[in-house]
Amino acid sequence: MTTLDAGSPAPAQATFRRKARAYAKLGKLSFYDYYLSALVAWTLLVPALRDEPRVLGMLVLLSLGWVGVVAATVTFDDVTGYRDGSDQRNYDPSQGELRSRERKPLLDGHLTVREAVRFGYASIAWAVVMLAAAVAVAPQRPWWAVALTAMVLLTSVQYSHGLKFSYRGGQELVLFASTGLTVLIPFALASGDASGLVLAEAYLFGLWSLLVSVYSNINDLAGDRAAGRRNMATRSSDRGYRVFVAVLTATETAAVAAVVAFGAVSAWFLLFLAPVLWVRARQVRTGLAAGDPLTARKLGIKAHRLGVVVLLAANLVLAT
Repeated sequence: MTTLDAGSPAPAQATFRRKARAYAKLGKLSFYDYYLSALVAWTLLVPALRDEPRVLGMLVLLSLGWVGVVAATVTFDDVTGYRDGSDQRNYDPSQGELRSRERKPLLDGHLTVREAVRFGYASIAWAVVMLAAAVAVAPQRPWWAVALTAMVLLTSVQYSHGLKFSYRGGQELVLFASTGLTVLIPFALASGDASGLVLAEAYLFGLWSLLVSVYSNINDLAGDRAAGRRNMATRSSDRGYRVFVAVLTATETAAVAAVVAFGAVSAWFLLFLAPVLWVRARQVRTGLAAGDPLTARKLGIKAHRLGVVVLLAANLVLAT
């Protein structure tokens, strides 16, 4: 065996690892926030359902399905952003501390467009299989929950591909609905119905995701306009968009207050959510008053993750 032959497996293994890392970045597998919805839904269930094997199996399969949905959505978004040049403009290397360009493997040539498209369609296939299996094993299958499951898949993967909702004025709605419904759907498939508290927490979960992207859109305004993307930021004046973000933010406090006022949960819920509202106030001050949208975006991610921890605790203590 020659020296070259002896060393040949190492480069092949290194290439495989590089490709695997690139696909993981393309599918944003490290951005786990979306998948925390299963935990929120689980804590909202009555104790008798929480250890039911079919419920636990459904939650696992749904979460695996959402992984495929998200991977397909962000992959096709990256492909479209690479093709129209918006990602090249929006992901300036100088902003690396606040927004890593490494999450865009197409920009640095670690993957080709063809490889990314294949990965996107494979992710859709994975999502279809996992979501169908989740519905099949679910203890309950109300028609509207099954329909919403299909809707999340069909609308999400066409966020920047196919019907391209994010380029035609539907960006905010798709981001909000597809995220929030991942709380409502598993609860419905486990219990067969919904409640005021479930609807409120689904709203909060979707809103928390949206209150990350709306600040990204301030930073991406020039690139998105050049690419022809029509969202609230590109269609509004600077003042109008700031009002839009402020109103969205205010609905978070309104939703928390409403769920208490209508008796869906005790007033202690307000105290549980207080740390999230404090971070949100910092986000508004940083992004809208100080004009630092990328730092505000990071605060939005912090608020989302803190919010999930708070909801889990509040549900286990109060909702039961």
